[in-house]
Amino acid sequence: MSVRMRFPPGDWGMLDAIAGPVVFVIWHNRLFMAADIYRRIRPGRKLYALVSASRDGAWLAAFYDACGVSAVRGSSSRMAREAVKGLVDVVRSGNDAGISPDGPRGPRYEVKPGALVVARRAGAAVVLIGLDFESACRLASWDGFYLPMPFSRAHGRMQRFEAGEQDDRDAGAHELGAALAAVNPDRKPAPVRTRA
Repeated sequence: MSVRMRFPPGDWGMLDAIAGPVVFVIWHNRLFMAADIYRRIRPGRKLYALVSASRDGAWLAAFYDACGVSAVRGSSSRMAREAVKGLVDVVRSGNDAGISPDGPRGPRYEVKPGALVVARRAGAAVVLIGLDFESACRLASWDGFYLPMPFSRAHGRMQRFEAGEQDDRDAGAHELGAALAAVNPDRKPAPVRTRA
């Protein structure tokens, strides 16, 4: 909560213009800030985040629960159908969803089509979240996880992405990945070594 975050005024206007639920998309390595970002940009609304069904995912689900975010468990490799159905159900009920399209195991910045599938089936808007940290450590993990320094600054971006109706999921995922990369500049902070 000590990280000072700024979003351009036009991004707020874009978000305010969306009347219904939103599927938020953020890279896996920026998830540390996801719950706080949501608290700031959508106060009073409920967010359901896609969290891996693995043991590691249980830790993230517990962290999110403490932050007021509910988890829908599953991933592209485990319980994928159940996860998509669960997210579609909560979005159709009027709640927002959050997905990191390159999680839970990567490869880093390689988008899987789940976010687009959920948005299309639920008829929801897709909003991409971008974060650029002025001061952060980067873990030596598969995703290069960012840990912003306390009392540092982060520059946020929100951009609407049209989920479209095209049949080619891979082409849609590629377009989403390119748009998400454009709003997430990758600085090169010093990596933090972790034990394997």
